[in-house]
Amino acid sequence: MRVILKTEVRGLGRPGDVKDVADGYARNFLLPKGLAIEATGGELKHLAQERQAERTKKDRAHGDAEELAKSLASVTLVFRLKAGEQGKTFGSVTTKEIAEALTREVKAPIDKTKVTLHEPLRTLGVHTVEVRLLPDVRANVTVAIEPA
Repeated sequence: MRVILKTEVRGLGRPGDVKDVADGYARNFLLPKGLAIEATGGELKHLAQERQAERTKKDRAHGDAEELAKSLASVTLVFRLKAGEQGKTFGSVTTKEIAEALTREVKAPIDKTKVTLHEPLRTLGVHTVEVRLLPDVRANVTVAIEPA
């Protein structure tokens, strides 16, 4: 019997997968527990429409992320911090401060978890910071730290 999985079934598949299973397994376990539905023509058509809608949504989100990455690449953020004689600052610039400044600058919400810093910026000068908008869409932002 062909079924469409509604939830993840260990050892069988993920939601939306179409699987051929034994009739008894489908009738006695998958269907009564609501883990799957029978794969009729109408259900398969509905599944194809859902997948197409999801693909369109992902493509649109990817295009928006690429546009945002282009606008982020041209942004230079300037932070003014008190500094000592060797260029070490009293304090640091963190991912939260960079994300808030980017949100104000490009008027699009940037989460601090998307900003990649190995350690907070503690020296004067120009630094390049990576912003990961999607797993395959990244932008480099210039951060300048100047003495106050």
